[in-house]
This record gives sequence, C-alpha cells and structure tokens, in this order.
Amino acid sequence: MIEVKYFGAVAEKTKCDKETFDFESISLSQIVADLHQKHQLESITYSVAVNQKIVADLEQYFLQSNDTIALLPPFAGG
Repeated sequence: MIEVKYFGAVAEKTKCDKETFDFESISLSQIVADLHQKHQLESITYSVAVNQKIVADLEQYFLQSNDTIALLPPFAGG
C-alpha cells in the first residue's frame, strides 16, 4: 500500500489531505501522472517527496510497498 499526502494548495484542490493506493510496483512518475489526471493538478506548482526526502528525478524512482509520497507546496524562505 502506498500513501499519498497532500499539503497546501494541493490539499485544497484534491479536497482531502491523504489517499492510499494498493500497487505492487509503480514508478513515481506514473503515480504522479495518474494523480494529475484524477485531480487536474496541472495549474499547481509543488514538489514531490518520498519518505520525507525530496525526489528530483521522478522518472528514475520506483515505489515500494509502504512508501509515503507527499505533494508539497513551494517553500518560502525568510
């Protein structure tokens, strides 16, 4: 099972703060593409983290059972 957590504008757009999916094997890029289609996320800017680490190359990352994905809004520094 893979858990996806939504924060900020992404949570507002999806109208939920998390979802779970039952996948045996899937690439991070594929699940993000599926979420884009399901929730129409194309107008929102966000970063993707897996198990609390930002992932820059979604194409090369393959998820494992019990991974947690977070879709994070842009960070503001101060």
